[in-house]
Amino acid sequence: MILLKHIFAFFSILFAVSAVVIAQKNDGSAESISSIKSSPAYAEILLRKSELLADIDAFGADYTEASAKMLDLRAELASLDKSLEKVFAVRPSETGRLTQALGKLIVKKAVLDADLASLSRKYSKEHPEVKRGQRRVDRFDSAIAEILK
Repeated sequence: MILLKHIFAFFSILFAVSAVVIAQKNDGSAESISSIKSSPAYAEILLRKSELLADIDAFGADYTEASAKMLDLRAELASLDKSLEKVFAVRPSETGRLTQALGKLIVKKAVLDADLASLSRKYSKEHPEVKRGQRRVDRFDSAIAEILK
C-alpha cells in the first residue's frame, strides 16, 4: 500500500512537471493554460483519468502492481498523460480544436493502447491480434493528429 502511494505521488509529480514544461513552451501564460483546461477535450480526458486513478486506488489493496489489471490501468493512464502533453502543446489561438469529440478520441485511443499492451504481453508482435490492435491504435492516432495539425 505504501508503494502504491509512492508510485501515485511520482506520477502526480511527473504530470505536474510535464504540464509546466509544456506551458512554458506554449507561451507560459496562465491564460493559455486556463483556456486549455476549460476545453471540452481536457474535461473528457480529466474525467477518464480521474476514473482510472480511483480504480488504481481501489484495486491497489487487492492487486499487486505486476498484476494484469494494474498493468492495464497504468498503461491507459500513461497513454492519457502522453496525450495530455499534446493537448497542452496546442497554441492558445487554436484551443477551438479541443472539442469533446477530440477528448473522446483520445480516451478511446488510451483504451486501445491498454488493450494493445495487454495483447503484447500475451503474444509476439507478429501475432495477428497484435497487428490488428496496432492498426486500430494507428487509426485513432491519425484522427487525433488530423484534428491537432
